[in-house]
Amino acid sequence: MVEYVGSIHIHSTYSDGSGTVDEIIGFAKEVGLDYIILTDHNTLRAKDEGKEGWYGKTALIVGAEINDKKNKNHYLALGIDKTFSSRIPAKEYVKKVNEAGGIGFIAHPHEERSSMKNHPPYPWTEWKIEDFTGIEIWNHMSEWMERLTEQNKYSSFVHPLKTIIAPSKKTLKIWDELNQKRRVVGIGGIDAHAHKLNLLGFFEVEVFPYKILFKSIRTHILCDHKFKRSRKKNEFVDDKNMLLETLKAGKCFVSNYYHADAKGFRFFAQDSNTIYHMGETLKFSRSIRLRVLLPNISGLIRLIRNGRKVDEVENIDAEFRIQIPGAYRVEVYLDGNAWIYSNHIRIER
Repeated sequence: MVEYVGSIHIHSTYSDGSGTVDEIIGFAKEVGLDYIILTDHNTLRAKDEGKEGWYGKTALIVGAEINDKKNKNHYLALGIDKTFSSRIPAKEYVKKVNEAGGIGFIAHPHEERSSMKNHPPYPWTEWKIEDFTGIEIWNHMSEWMERLTEQNKYSSFVHPLKTIIAPSKKTLKIWDELNQKRRVVGIGGIDAHAHKLNLLGFFEVEVFPYKILFKSIRTHILCDHKFKRSRKKNEFVDDKNMLLETLKAGKCFVSNYYHADAKGFRFFAQDSNTIYHMGETLKFSRSIRLRVLLPNISGLIRLIRNGRKVDEVENIDAEFRIQIPGAYRVEVYLDGNAWIYSNHIRIER
């Protein structure tokens, strides 16, 4: 497996972000990201104007964040060539994304905040829909705004990375429930806008610059092959398709880079001589072992089955014997801080 690390859910001047695509790419290259996924609201202008491609060792992929007419049910649509009307309900644009050969992730599914009147919550309400690809289980800006109070607002603005604690419990709960029925992929998003605020009427401050947010919530993908990293259009399309297929398959995990670099983490199942990766399903047998490897850092490794903690180990690696079927995933903590969230390995009867 070849690991690549990137940031998902980014807005530019093509919608309500403050940075141009070229500026955003520059920051991503500076911090060493392998890929970024742009998701401006209801537009693919960056793609239409030829912005997709390799910029050195960093790939830019263009998707769109779609919403309904009530500005609810935001959906990160990737791998599409056109956007869809915001007048149609969520079930329709989820269906259209699939029909177009794309994939989609529910954005900030359980937003609930009241601290910023100009930025109301945009939760997902259409849980009867069953054909979305996955869920944004950890969203930097949503969590930051939900934790904002009158008492902590100054420290929150000065230290935007310190205030990010863990994904929403509601989101993790429904994610675990859904994975007991089918594969639902979990990704991380930063929801970067780099908003600029005028302070005291005479100078402007950029809140959460792109470069800062690129050092927070990241999504790591485990590909079967290396990227070609070619400037040729058809070879970039091959790399893009492999990245999107890897996300769709759930061969990925989410980390908070602020606590440590999670590159090198692995979670897999082993049954005899066969290896099963995150996102995969296998039949139950008493010879199955779940293995966890951390990147040269000892952490608290928690094994979660169907949403409940069933075991934990403080170590640089771990091996768990499986006694019963279920949807298994791993959480890792450093010094009490949430660090890594794997995708599920589903073990069926």
